[in-house]
Amino acid sequence: MGVKNLWDVLESCKKTVPLHLLQNKRVCVDLSCWMVQLHNVSKSHACVKEKVHLRGLFHRLRALIALNCSVVLVADGSIPAIKLSTYRRRLNVGKEVMQDETNLPKVTSLRRNMGSEFSCMIKEAKALGMALGISCLNGIEEAEAQCALLNLELLCDGCFSLDSDIFLFGARTVYRDICLGDGGYAVCYEMADIERKLGFGRDSLIALSLLLGSDYYQGVHGLGPESACQIVKSIGDEFILKKIASEGLGWVKKRRGGGNNLHRDEKVLEVINAYMKPKCHSADSDVVHRALANYPFQRIQLQQICAEFFEWPSDRTDGYILPSIAERDLRRFANLRLTSSDLGLNLPLHEIPVKCPVSEIVKSRKVQGKECYEVTWKDMDGLETSIVPADLIESACPEKILEFEEKKAQRKKQNIKNRRSKKKETSASVAELDLKLQNLLLDINSGDQANLNASNSSGSISGVTTSMAEPDLDTADFYLSHDLEHCELSVQNISNKSSNEAVSSINKSEIIDLLSPSPPKAKQSSLTSLKCEQSSDKRMEVINLSDSENDMSPEHKEKAKELRLFLASIRNEIH
Repeated sequence: MGVKNLWDVLESCKKTVPLHLLQNKRVCVDLSCWMVQLHNVSKSHACVKEKVHLRGLFHRLRALIALNCSVVLVADGSIPAIKLSTYRRRLNVGKEVMQDETNLPKVTSLRRNMGSEFSCMIKEAKALGMALGISCLNGIEEAEAQCALLNLELLCDGCFSLDSDIFLFGARTVYRDICLGDGGYAVCYEMADIERKLGFGRDSLIALSLLLGSDYYQGVHGLGPESACQIVKSIGDEFILKKIASEGLGWVKKRRGGGNNLHRDEKVLEVINAYMKPKCHSADSDVVHRALANYPFQRIQLQQICAEFFEWPSDRTDGYILPSIAERDLRRFANLRLTSSDLGLNLPLHEIPVKCPVSEIVKSRKVQGKECYEVTWKDMDGLETSIVPADLIESACPEKILEFEEKKAQRKKQNIKNRRSKKKETSASVAELDLKLQNLLLDINSGDQANLNASNSSGSISGVTTSMAEPDLDTADFYLSHDLEHCELSVQNISNKSSNEAVSSINKSEIIDLLSPSPPKAKQSSLTSLKCEQSSDKRMEVINLSDSENDMSPEHKEKAKELRLFLASIRNEIH
């Protein structure tokens, strides 16, 4: 709990910060607070059995790992003697214990039951953290006190805790909550804001705990947060603890008309001392130094733990954690280049002793409105590609962006060149086809005219006699109504063969000239009838119409028009 109503008092100092502001920082986590919070979200038996609270811890830690945020998990040690009565009340046992039990002689701190369900949850959380390369520090007593000491001694940049009394132990930056959705954010409180906006320093907050009540003291009965704040401000941060230490809290009760008992309360001094001098590992101790060291990521061990806890296959575990590990390594490489630059060593990428983990940029991406790149990785077992923020690539290896843009420009030029070349080839083939069609039609017309002239002069063609008679209109009608599929087949043959081959192919089959007009019914015209024997032994008359186009019958004109439109449509489709 911490201090009663203290979070409400500090509400005006609360701010929400993007999670990426934690990149390259070191934070301490009050592990018990996180586990209680995650367990409360999933209290059902099924959720506990499936260890949903541990999954939540896993995803929080991997998000911080990706930001190259060094995490130290801090676990509670023994229960302080001054807190025993509160602890037993929470367990709903020992109700007969008096509030002043801690004033009895030989009362010491109490070791926690390591076999309890909650202690087993903490043990599993530690194992998960170690597999991720995250150290764990076992506190002597209160975990939030140990976190606050590391923050006060500038050994970490902030503390994650739900207990508001962490400020009373000396913490300067406290993150009350963390959210991974919507890009991720954290709820943050800065002691500097509390001092500036509210006028409360550490001494004032300890005084508020005595007035409002906390894990260490029951407080003044009937005193609310507004009245308590007014009392503390009236005395001032510099003098408030001195007054309470010398006079106790009797003056507060007298001020509120609550009695004349002005004797000094010895318990108040114990509370002040417990907050000002908590039992913790000192900043220069070996335990702290080991906790602040970097530990390697243990991939195989993590796969085994996730298989045991969550029943995840190895590839699923890798899919979650390896992109975060790769992004963390890239941030470390970016920090190395920045440090080298500050020292005046601006080495090219290929001359840096530590190799860049990125192999190349595959493509640009946009994730939740943020510019990113999909990249391939070097020497990252089990991970080929993943997506990282564009600004990270720009700070770590801008040369990779330049290579990507150059390759992109080259591909664009090549595509344009290929499209132009293909267009030219298509235009050339279409023009060639048009020329073949024109030549073919000229050859056909020339051949028909020659045949007609020869017929008129000699009176016979290849043994076939000609006769001057009335036009055979039935035969002409049959010819004009001939299926256009034959014409389409002829055009296709023309496009696939040379001009000579196409002419030869058409000459072998029936030749129909619709470009010449049909004779009018009122006049006689010269008709030449050629009987050609087909492969199927069928005979067909091919009629050559030689009269002037102006004398074409309306029906003949319509058929000729249809054929021209058909040929034009073929050209359009080719183009």
